[in-house]
Amino acid sequence: MGGRDAGHRVSADGLREVEEQQALILARVSPVEAVTMPVPAALGRTLREPVRALVDIPVFDNSAMDGFAVRFADVRDAAAQPVTLRVVADLPAGTSLDPALEAGEAARIMTGSPVPAAADAIVPFEDTAGGLADSLGSITVRTSPKAVGAHIRRRGEDAVVGDELIAPGVVLGPLQLAAAAAAGVADVVVSRAPRVAVVSTGSELVPPGSSLAHGQIPESNSELLAGLVAGAGAEVVLRLTVPDDGDGPLRAVAEASLLGADAVVFTGGVSAGAYEPVKTTLAGAMEFTKVRMQPGKPQGFGVTDDGMLLFGLPGNPVSAAVSFEVFVRPALLALQGRADLHRPLLRLPAATAWRTPPGRRQYLPAAIDRTDPARWTVRPATAGGSGSHLAGGLARAEAYAVVPAEADAVEPGQLVDVMLMP
Repeated sequence: MGGRDAGHRVSADGLREVEEQQALILARVSPVEAVTMPVPAALGRTLREPVRALVDIPVFDNSAMDGFAVRFADVRDAAAQPVTLRVVADLPAGTSLDPALEAGEAARIMTGSPVPAAADAIVPFEDTAGGLADSLGSITVRTSPKAVGAHIRRRGEDAVVGDELIAPGVVLGPLQLAAAAAAGVADVVVSRAPRVAVVSTGSELVPPGSSLAHGQIPESNSELLAGLVAGAGAEVVLRLTVPDDGDGPLRAVAEASLLGADAVVFTGGVSAGAYEPVKTTLAGAMEFTKVRMQPGKPQGFGVTDDGMLLFGLPGNPVSAAVSFEVFVRPALLALQGRADLHRPLLRLPAATAWRTPPGRRQYLPAAIDRTDPARWTVRPATAGGSGSHLAGGLARAEAYAVVPAEADAVEPGQLVDVMLMP
């Protein structure tokens, strides 16, 4: 397995900065291979090659209204003197007709239908005397169109063949896939989903719903991490729980490698206690350090000889959730070639006061009060603040309030950086 990275720095108090740990990790990430997929199957994937229009959008001049295709010269003065026109064609959506229009003639046309080459304006039904009820035979126009081209969607006004519609690095959501389809694109080149193994360590862990002996607790970190992995566009290929004794973490890495995993995420076993199996069994493959953050100070990271990323996160649930957000999620996005690796921050006023840890950046599970849509506020999700063991409080969290290491408290009304979670 690969060794540690050289050249990293720690401060006088032995803590590494968050950004430095992030940079160390991202420097070791190489994107997974790209695959070609049909557009309907690419939801949630990261684009690797640009999507370019294969047809113009719109494909042809078409009507923006239900009404009549007319010659503007015939109706320019209709507001002052109503004009009667003879209807010579009916153009539903999908028609291939292109009727000739002579002076004094019109064609009934529906929204999206091709505009006849001889027409240069559309008169909506509501601007005629009879409207839809009296729309064949002849019509009387009572309102003049504003100008030549009124209510006509011009060919290519949104995009023309060859235009780049979606840049590489963008995650493909419903709007992006719809744009690709509208441009005539059937297939896209995207990253395959990274494969991730999730391994919880701890002899005290038992499956949820089990009868608990004294000292045992329900195992929840794998459920947490499996959801976070999926939310980052990756897939879980292995979920394990290993005890604090033995070589469970080492065997988990071997099994993950056989499954073609791109990353293994451990929780627990990375701190300074007597029973730290990840630290004990993977000391040669991973570097273990302390990062200037709370929760989540103890961190482990390494890369195997075949390029599999190894993450060692603290075992307490809030610490694991925060550590995933700060270190693992950006790496999984980088594996996919994502352009934006970090969530955007909002700046919201604090609804209440809370304490922060001295000398460490705080990531506080937080709730947002949206009662006043013009002034959202943020508060701790639990009365216990950012205690790393408060797994129940995670259910009420919808964001992390990010408070700089230099702060020792947050006061009501103070603006705080907030990272919203989807």
